Amino acid sequence: MSAAETEADAVVVDRVVVSASPAEARLEDQIAWYDAKSQHNQRWFKLLKVCQIITAAAIPVAAGASAPAWLVGGAGALIVVLEGLQQLQQYQQNWITYRSTCERLKHEKFLFAARAGPYASSEPEALLAERVESLVSQEHAAWVSQREETVRRVGNSQ
Repeated sequence: MSAAETEADAVVVDRVVVSASPAEARLEDQIAWYDAKSQHNQRWFKLLKVCQIITAAAIPVAAGASAPAWLVGGAGALIVVLEGLQQLQQYQQNWITYRSTCERLKHEKFLFAARAGPYASSEPEALLAERVESLVSQEHAAWVSQREETVRRVGNSQ
């Protein structure tokens, strides 16, 4: 199938190309989901870390300025709470994992569009569906495993 035939099979809705293929639609949906979730987790991870750094830098300044002990102690406690949230929500790990999955899905998209690599076969649509679902399933299994490990670590630290 040529690129011209592929474009002819697509429908344009509100300037977005909607593919006639369920496998391509699923691929686009998953790329969008993983991209958005990666960005969300990156923002939260960086926000928490910046807050920790600023708070940690303010502690010696506050202590040197003879700030009340409750303020210095509260700043230290805030750092612990922020790190606890990061460990519980796993923003950094999710950011990296979601970005990696998104990039692998994009790789599949471009191979499929060029009918290159494994998609040079006689049934590229079926292969695309299998490979996309395999990538998503692998990521989901890793996420579940990570969550279980986090719960175990939090449970053991109490």
